[in-house]
Amino acid sequence: MTVCKYLVLAGFVLGIWMAAVGGTPAKEAKNELNKGDKAPSFEATDDQGKTWKSSDYVGKKVIVVYFYPADFTGGCTKQACTYRDDMDKLVAKDIMVVGISGDSARTHDLFKKHHKLNYTLLADEKGEIAKKFGVPVNRGGKAKGFDENGKEIVVERGVTIPRWTFVIGKDGTIIYKNQKVNPAQDSKQILEAVEKQSK
Repeated sequence: MTVCKYLVLAGFVLGIWMAAVGGTPAKEAKNELNKGDKAPSFEATDDQGKTWKSSDYVGKKVIVVYFYPADFTGGCTKQACTYRDDMDKLVAKDIMVVGISGDSARTHDLFKKHHKLNYTLLADEKGEIAKKFGVPVNRGGKAKGFDENGKEIVVERGVTIPRWTFVIGKDGTIIYKNQKVNPAQDSKQILEAVEKQSK
């Protein structure tokens, strides 16, 4: 077998292995957004079961779009509650927050009520919004959650999305991107980034 054939075979085997472990196809990486790029338009079902469209808000507010793995898990709960606690400061800067994960609208509703969250959560059960932003999408999973009565239940999500945060400026472009998000510091770093941008 020639060297060329070995390389072709190796590439084929690598492709099969990537698919088996849920690796990100190369075509998704091409969609990766960076600071200065125009933000994609998107819509999804929110935690109230209604359709939420980015086009209704872009140009009117600075929009934080934070992707996170799963409702009711440790780091994601910390991140969500930090945004909740900093909401007055964020609103004062004309910032609105949207959290996105592969959980269903129903799970989002339970998560939002359980932690008294004061902003919108969007269901991206197939990872379609994440892909628009160039965020890799992995297999779904399960987590322990709580129903309306505080009883522990198991909730399932369609896909698992890594913790990435973007900020869309009023001009419709990405003004901030973080692929290594610290859940406890995310909202504070957003405030700092927006303040720096406005100077």
